[in-house]
Amino acid sequence: MSTPDVAPSPDGPRVVSASRDVAADAATLFELIADPAQQPRWDGNDNLAQAAPGQRVTAVGQVFRTTLTKGSVRENHVVEFSEGRRIAWNPSEPGAEPPGHLWRWELEPLGPSLTRVTHSYDWSQLTDPQRLPRARATGREQLLASIDRLAALAQRT
Repeated sequence: MSTPDVAPSPDGPRVVSASRDVAADAATLFELIADPAQQPRWDGNDNLAQAAPGQRVTAVGQVFRTTLTKGSVRENHVVEFSEGRRIAWNPSEPGAEPPGHLWRWELEPLGPSLTRVTHSYDWSQLTDPQRLPRARATGREQLLASIDRLAALAQRT
């Protein structure tokens, strides 16, 4: 099952979301999401190169670092967290305030080995004109690609 959720703006959709039911338990899926070292394995934007091990997210307020494929580093500020259910972060350049976009994952267990996974990208607060083209290019297809890759990894474990 896949469903889009898009909020319109004069600039086009600024919140994009995709959902899919995945044949894996929520705990396994969440572990792959909440461990930044695993994120490059399922990133549907092909934007993440690596993240150091030992950064497993456990609470709001934490910051984890990732390295992008172009070599720059991002600090990801965790703003939502519920173990096994929900995680969201605002990326920023090191030492800078987040520019106004958010990545969110929500997991809804539907059974012991079935989970509805919803992945959202919200750039409704983004004002940096240099970041707008990339934000506009991130759509439902990239979000679904991340869910599909995440599902494949979880189903192998």
